[in-house]
Amino acid sequence: MSTGFYNVPIPVNEPIKGYVPGSPERLELQKKIQEMRSTQVDLPMIIGGKEVRSGNKVEMFPPHDLSHKLGTYHQGDKTHVGQAIDAALKAKNQWANTPWQHRAAVFLKAADLIAGPYRAKINAATMLGQSKNAYQAEIDAACEMADFYRFGVKCMTEIYAMQPQSNPGMWNYNEFRPLEGFVFALTPFNFTSIAGNLPVAPVIMGNVSVWKPAKTAVYSASVIMEILMEAGLPAGVINLVFVSGPAAGDVIFAHPDFAGIHFTGSTGVFQDIWRTIGANISKYKSYPRIVGETGGKDFIFADPTADPTALATAIVRGSFEYQGQKCSAASRVYVPKSIWAETWAVCESQLRRVKMGPPEDFTNFVNAVIDEAAFNKLKGFIDQAKNDADVDVIYGGNCNKSVGYFIEPTVILTRDPLYITMKEELFGPVVTIFVYEDDQLDQTLTLLDETSLYALTGAIFSQDRYSIDHMTRRLANSAGNFYINDKPTGAVVGQQPFGGARGSGTNDKAGSVFNMLRWVSIRTIKETFVSARDFTYPNFLE
Repeated sequence: MSTGFYNVPIPVNEPIKGYVPGSPERLELQKKIQEMRSTQVDLPMIIGGKEVRSGNKVEMFPPHDLSHKLGTYHQGDKTHVGQAIDAALKAKNQWANTPWQHRAAVFLKAADLIAGPYRAKINAATMLGQSKNAYQAEIDAACEMADFYRFGVKCMTEIYAMQPQSNPGMWNYNEFRPLEGFVFALTPFNFTSIAGNLPVAPVIMGNVSVWKPAKTAVYSASVIMEILMEAGLPAGVINLVFVSGPAAGDVIFAHPDFAGIHFTGSTGVFQDIWRTIGANISKYKSYPRIVGETGGKDFIFADPTADPTALATAIVRGSFEYQGQKCSAASRVYVPKSIWAETWAVCESQLRRVKMGPPEDFTNFVNAVIDEAAFNKLKGFIDQAKNDADVDVIYGGNCNKSVGYFIEPTVILTRDPLYITMKEELFGPVVTIFVYEDDQLDQTLTLLDETSLYALTGAIFSQDRYSIDHMTRRLANSAGNFYINDKPTGAVVGQQPFGGARGSGTNDKAGSVFNMLRWVSIRTIKETFVSARDFTYPNFLE
């Protein structure tokens, strides 16, 4: 066969379209939304490249429009998980032995499909199924997912190029083998791009996967699978199952060929998974790779030199984009007393311009939270804050689920820096602010660092370079993604590899070589050209 050293296309971040009134992309997206709203879908699982319908149908509704039925999906059970594992293992050898450039081509094509003919469909599915506005869907479902695939292919080639030196008379080289077995991808509702990346990153490196999306993101997950199949993904390489967490876990974590998990979700679930894997460790052929990005209690910290307008804008954007349902969303803020009044005046002025409603209206900045459980949890914290003595709800606080799960952008001002909403992850449009005395900056930095078990993202605001340096060093372990004079959200593939430590995960940095390396097992080979012919070394000579 013909061979060569192939250069993959140089990845460039997919340009974000603006969807301004009258633009072609806005008209196309509005047409696709209307088309998808007018059609009820019946979504099967995809196992071994075939549609699998259980007959146990679950209805889907937009979180912002509970009276409108999007369609149904087929809920699976443990038998479907077993079928998915069998299909993955059946496909494993041929996929692992496929030349890397042909694996790469599948995902380069998928990226072009996402950025091109499927752009409106994946954005519309995300808007309708997950209540994400057009701009947030664009940066997520279209641009970031295309970036994950293009940069993932580039990372693969960079890993393959990691080779040892060879001294005279020998040749040393590394083989990057897929893991033995299958990888389980457990994906969240809040980012379509993460749902598209978690099963794919191991597969780019030659693995096979079983993929369980969040039940509230089945609609967009099915579109992702449609794209991958059109891009030429062979049957069984990725198997999409709609099952409960316990049904998946009971089968997968007891299987001897379980080789790893790629996870984004809550810290509690991830810790339970880790415990289960540890308890079953003697069952596996190899030690499973455990890669996870979990919760966050992400912060903004300002010193007295911070620009109040920039700080206020970061609070509004960082806290309330996608209803605060980002792992990186700002949910606790520390502001010095000297600039608090001016900061809040700007913040309140901006909040009064925020519109809330369905994402089909492109002028709405805030949409619905994902489901009733999230709504009830958030409403509970807000109601408690309205009654507690140490805090004031200074903006928002209204909640209504008569049409959809709508919660107003809510700002809590606390006099207790250890108040519950400063510590617990809420995952919604609620931010809590603590105003500290200017001469208590160092003590407040210590308080910030010790308040939360998480260390995902954080931001500092200052116009003093010495202060920036000081705060950056003091908060070295408080965030895996750290922002200076910017909101703590919006990491871009290829620019800011994303992930956190402490209670926020394994910090393996999605979309980078650091993550992709987790999905290979290295075999180092040494070939000696002229072999030794006698056992003695020079020191044995007389």
